[in-house]
Amino acid sequence: MRVLIAPDSFGETLTAVEAAEAMAAGWSGARPDDIVVLAPQSDGGPGFADVISATTGGMRTSRVAGPLGRPTEARWVLADGAAYIESAQAVGLGLLDGPPTRTTSLEAHSRGVGELIGAALDAGARKVVVGLGGSCCTDGGRGMIAALGGLDRSRERLRGVALVAATDVEHPLLGEHGAAWVFGPQKGADPSTIEILEQRNAAWADELERVCGRPVAELPGAGAAGGLGAALLALGAARASGAEVVAACTGQAGQLAEADLVVTGEGRFDHQSLRGKLVTSLAAAARRRGVPTVVLAGQVALDRDTTRGAGIAAAFSVAEFAGSVERAMADAPGRLEALTSCVADGWRGGPGPARSGPIHEE
Repeated sequence: MRVLIAPDSFGETLTAVEAAEAMAAGWSGARPDDIVVLAPQSDGGPGFADVISATTGGMRTSRVAGPLGRPTEARWVLADGAAYIESAQAVGLGLLDGPPTRTTSLEAHSRGVGELIGAALDAGARKVVVGLGGSCCTDGGRGMIAALGGLDRSRERLRGVALVAATDVEHPLLGEHGAAWVFGPQKGADPSTIEILEQRNAAWADELERVCGRPVAELPGAGAAGGLGAALLALGAARASGAEVVAACTGQAGQLAEADLVVTGEGRFDHQSLRGKLVTSLAAAARRRGVPTVVLAGQVALDRDTTRGAGIAAAFSVAEFAGSVERAMADAPGRLEALTSCVADGWRGGPGPARSGPIHEE
């Protein structure tokens, strides 16, 4: 049997590459005769640059401003005239000094993303794809625009360049479904801070609309990465699915055509996963080819009926397997490998694994 191992990153715990390696080791340990193909994935968030580079090469590093101003080394890719920039490399949650707080939610900025775009332009890129996700800022892309020289200068610098905002988040910039209200809490913002961030972005949205001549704040994806999506759209970016960008670069269609089973995963498999994120996007593509998909996630917050309705044969939780979130994170690669081995041992080649209920570590 040919098994395609194609996880996203597990938040800040495991990169997509690390997760794929752990899954592959677990599966091969239980079923050594199976052919295991590693194909780490990304929807534009953390791991985007590494996943693209694994196929295209061309990894580069630039020193840019981190989200709180301290310089950081950020990786990006230049291949065949196209630059692939991972916003989380410059504004990721992992670049904070510790857990996000009210203060960091107010102070974090996206200047480093603008510096990465500038580096790509200076290197001669004629296409710039910005992967959005995993950010700690909610500045609406104001810092990015400032680093590029302001709105008018940014548009001038990008004239003739194909700009792409790669995201699978559909949220607008403002309102109850926008960047501040939906994602602010996970970035340390309390209700009063969310109000401040919302007011800032509302004023910024007016400025973006004045310059670009259209209400970009209302467009799907404008709220991605703390509103970086809105700024990119104002600069003329086309919006694309991050998962589909990666799929095209990595030859996913060909890999699925040869697979008998897909094993994927992410940090938390919940209702957000159903809104076009990588795991369900991959499962849908596999289902169209008659290939079953199994999800191994750090945590699973969906019931079996919802999971199967999304085209997924079964979903298993590393935290439940390990006995707690703390135990799962204490040895994330080891626990993921052990869970994968257990699932592989129960697989019988039908529509789903023999054990479709909870699995616990012995």
